[in-house]
Amino acid sequence: MKWSEICIHTTQEAVEPVSNILHEAGASGVVIEDPDDLFKERESVFGEVYELSSDDYPEEGVMLKAYLPVNSFLGEAVEEIKEAINQLLLYDIDLGHNKVTLSEVNEEEWSTAWKKYYKPVKVSDHITITPTWEDYQPVGEEEIVIELDPGMAFGTGTHPTTVLCIQALERHLYDGASVVDVGTGTGVLSIAAAKLGAAKVHALDLDEVAVKSAKLNVKLNKVQEIVDVTQDNLLDNQALQTPDLIVANILAEVIVNMTDEAFQSLKTGGTLITSGIIQTKRDMVKNALKSAGFVIKEITEMEDWLAFVAKKPE
Repeated sequence: MKWSEICIHTTQEAVEPVSNILHEAGASGVVIEDPDDLFKERESVFGEVYELSSDDYPEEGVMLKAYLPVNSFLGEAVEEIKEAINQLLLYDIDLGHNKVTLSEVNEEEWSTAWKKYYKPVKVSDHITITPTWEDYQPVGEEEIVIELDPGMAFGTGTHPTTVLCIQALERHLYDGASVVDVGTGTGVLSIAAAKLGAAKVHALDLDEVAVKSAKLNVKLNKVQEIVDVTQDNLLDNQALQTPDLIVANILAEVIVNMTDEAFQSLKTGGTLITSGIIQTKRDMVKNALKSAGFVIKEITEMEDWLAFVAKKPE
């Protein structure tokens, strides 16, 4: 079977929303080529253990690559992708070069080559994320391993925004807590919450493919008795009333629109952990959280991204 590689030259700020657009267009995986990766310090035991070549990365900006089947709908799909990306300008998201190119690849080449980008990564004090095809063994009794199939939905659990959320969950989630995960994607945050001691996790995502992916990953990690995955929009109809904690790794603009609802949903003294926030949107999110009634307890940073931990006063 023939596949078309669609490549978008954009910015780091646009990585997550563009990845989501590609995912919704039917891409079964997204490769992110960010030149900043060339300069990251990595632990030899837990991080990426392969060598990176500067020849594979753009001189500036970020390349996102995804794969779509070559069929009669390809042209229409590409145009819809371009239109959806341009719509991001309405949210003041910097698209950079915003150049879209297409090339054809064979299925056999693609199905194996893309896996070289994904290796086990230690993302917090106790949690390591590994793709399902890697035979990874924990190095200590306290290490928590999350297995993901990143081919089912965009996101491998190692983007800075996801890492910030996982690290915040590790610090603020207590045993027996009830959790709502808004925009669950691959389900990695829900799985992390369950393995960190949550009694019940309600994972929400509007996209049907993401819901299927999250359900698969939940079963792979044997936490299906704790994590319930539902197709829903934000907190519109979430069944878990007055949760102890809400975690949301989504766009800053969406966070701003849901702060009031999150405040009302949380139990008194509850915690909101949220990321997906670029530095330029810091004050916008901070002001929205305070306006809703939250008390901001913590702001953490990784690269150009932020995560907020906010409390509903008792």
